[in-house]
Amino acid sequence: MKTKAITIHVAADAAELFETVPEEQQRKLEALLSLKLSEIAGRNRPLEQVMSEISRHAAARGLTPEALDSILNEA
Repeated sequence: MKTKAITIHVAADAAELFETVPEEQQRKLEALLSLKLSEIAGRNRPLEQVMSEISRHAAARGLTPEALDSILNEA
């Protein structure tokens, strides 16, 4: 798959967390974001709507910054 670098703005704590995880986990997170963005493009929904939905689903499933940190450190 051909890739292209982009710059996005995220919460400072999310950026710091991303920067501290091993490169392999960073690539996994990038792949996940890429899939989600591709999914959005296919649905023609506003990005803000999709991001809010993702945030709500993550929170409903208990994904807190601490839980994310725990998941990323399992590998």
